[in-house]
Amino acid sequence: MALTKVPFQAGFNKQITDTQAENIWVDGDNVRFRYGQPEKIGGWLQIEANTLIGAARSQHTFTDLDGRKYAAVGTNRCLYIYYAQDFYDITPIDPDREQTGADITTTNGSTTVTITTTANHLLEIGDIITFENAGSFTGATNYTAVNFDDILFEVKTIPSTLTFTITMPTAETGTGGTNDGTLDVLPYVDIGPLLQTPAFGWGAGRWGASTWGTPRTTADALLDPGLWSLDNFGQILIATVHNGRSFQWSPIADNALALTTRATNITGAPTRSYMSVVSDRDRHLVMLGTETTLGDPASQDRMFIRFSDQENINDYFPTSTNTAGTFRLDSGSEIRATSKGKDYTFIGTDSAAYIMQFIGTPFTFSIRQVGSNCGVIGQNASVFVDTNVYWMSDEGGFFMYDGSVKKLPCLVEDFVFKTSGGTPGLNYSAGQQVYSAHNSLFSEIIWFYPSASSNFVDRMVTYNYQDNAWTTGTLARTSYTDKVIFDKPFATKFTDNTIPTYPVVNGITASQGASIYYSQETGVNEVDSNGAVTAISAYIESGDFDLDVDGNGGEYFIKMRRFIPDFKILAGNANITLSLRDYPSNTAVPTTFTINSSTTKVDTRIRARLAALKIENTQIDDNWRLGLFRFDFQPDGRR
Repeated sequence: MALTKVPFQAGFNKQITDTQAENIWVDGDNVRFRYGQPEKIGGWLQIEANTLIGAARSQHTFTDLDGRKYAAVGTNRCLYIYYAQDFYDITPIDPDREQTGADITTTNGSTTVTITTTANHLLEIGDIITFENAGSFTGATNYTAVNFDDILFEVKTIPSTLTFTITMPTAETGTGGTNDGTLDVLPYVDIGPLLQTPAFGWGAGRWGASTWGTPRTTADALLDPGLWSLDNFGQILIATVHNGRSFQWSPIADNALALTTRATNITGAPTRSYMSVVSDRDRHLVMLGTETTLGDPASQDRMFIRFSDQENINDYFPTSTNTAGTFRLDSGSEIRATSKGKDYTFIGTDSAAYIMQFIGTPFTFSIRQVGSNCGVIGQNASVFVDTNVYWMSDEGGFFMYDGSVKKLPCLVEDFVFKTSGGTPGLNYSAGQQVYSAHNSLFSEIIWFYPSASSNFVDRMVTYNYQDNAWTTGTLARTSYTDKVIFDKPFATKFTDNTIPTYPVVNGITASQGASIYYSQETGVNEVDSNGAVTAISAYIESGDFDLDVDGNGGEYFIKMRRFIPDFKILAGNANITLSLRDYPSNTAVPTTFTINSSTTKVDTRIRARLAALKIENTQIDDNWRLGLFRFDFQPDGRR
């Protein structure tokens, strides 16, 4: 019988059964669609040997006025600058927890040092601290100022509100002493926990859930993980701790690079905000979910917006002579996300969508609601692409704003959002970890998210807006930035229970975890900082197809004599698996063939009513892009 072409639609469809999915791809990993055809995704290269402390959940690239390129990376512990293939720690010191005049207690032969402060230190176990102005130590200790000043330590234990302990790299060789010397304590800014955690204390929980006066936890009231919002005001980096202070960092000071200077508090800015964004067109710094009374963190309103005077990030109090102002949104309970559009700023709450647009004096901005029942799941879950904003919602879908809010038809929706029928679903309680990204190289919008079985990001869902195609996969990236500034997209991967290497922190433990920095779309393998190469396995699998004779698809058995593989690209080997079954309820029986670029045809002896196609690679340097398969099959009876 003549060869028969079997074309497949672009994208995955996981909303139907395998036998419904004739000529449709239903599953895969590490694949993408380009111009309608599937191919293996690009590889990644670790671009810095050091691993960063904590989980990186924010990333932003920018340039200074001389064109030098920078990437800012924010973890739940630190803030970094990547420049010229090196990382620099610019984490700000917490102005609310600085202490002067503390002293030390040491014990002969022990590496443990107890620090006693003059006031409540407000520290937690795992916090990172440094010291300055150390001195006046007696002969009871062998430690000197060089053992403390500008050296980083992890807080190990907290015996009281006035004491905490650290671990020194070497043991005390002196006799040891109590309340010795003096030093200033400089804690790193408190960014937030590694995970979203249940709220604890008065009012956290349902009425009557426990006894009077007993603090309790509840999964219904969650404390967000440590997050940053990062943007640039010209060449100045603006970094706002989620639910905290805002800081600034300039790459240039006194006409020289300032890579070793820390970010500093923005004078005059609110002391507590959910996030911030720079309105580029008119150069206002906008604080979202911020204070109704400047300088009073207790007045924070999750739906309140405050913006600075034009060209002045230090003035937020509205007067008749400036353009600073305030506005309160009214649909939702908290502002969740923001993205900058072409001439507007998108603001998403937990239930609605707003557009903030500069209109000039006297009102400065127009803020109008453009959608309801379309809340954003997390701070980094929205992204602007070309002329549209796309976002992931915790209401079970994906949305787009292109002048009006629309829900995107999604053929993998149940797989992403529902935990049933063997699908991993979404961990809604970790929704703040969702990270949206634009990969302009392949017309892709990607959402990295934690599945229901994971506390951390472990899956991705991708929308190709050129092909209108959806795919899913297991690539896990906690932050991602497009190739706008650098030649390749940059992304981070978090590894739990791993000791990080940068910056060097005495006593640091694996509980902090570590983030690895990658250049994406680089080669076809995974390559670490030592040059070690690991294969990236990729596969794609179709639903069942049958032999349609006289419109009676599936009535006849198929007898397949051969097939002709067609690849636009085929480097190394590809495994072609035909999974066969007679009835939809049968367990499929696979038959696998290994082919390479010199394979012209594959002879087979196959008989079945239904068949599904799978293409897979597993070896280093394997790469492929599929064309159109042709099969030689004919009817072979009805039983």
